[in-house]
Amino acid sequence: MKHVPDLKGFAKFGPYSPAVVANGFIFIAGQAPVKPGAAPGELAGSTIQEQTRQVLRNIEAILKELGGSLEDVVKTTVFLANPSDFRAMNDTYREFFPSDPPARSTARLGAEVPGLLLSIEAIAIYSPKTGE
Repeated sequence: MKHVPDLKGFAKFGPYSPAVVANGFIFIAGQAPVKPGAAPGELAGSTIQEQTRQVLRNIEAILKELGGSLEDVVKTTVFLANPSDFRAMNDTYREFFPSDPPARSTARLGAEVPGLLLSIEAIAIYSPKTGE
């Protein structure tokens, strides 16, 4: 069964859903470093560290709204505009997944958007916490 949740503050910038819940998983579309409620193209920071933190906060906010957390993430794909940013992205990424990190792939970002340094998509187990 497939469900497209209505996420507060996450605008659709194109013909896609920010997240889809299906068969016990949450599939989160590639997130840009844009704060919820910000205008398209209004990036949160100009460094790879700032952008990585915002993207992972966006993923965390989606999961929280759906009753989950970053601990539910089983797989991510990081898309980097500049492969030379890998080390700095990796160090920042580790802040959000300090132990037992999810499986991960890294690839080159195909879209060329001025100032955009990365995008991250995620797959998480859908296990909403109730009564909290």
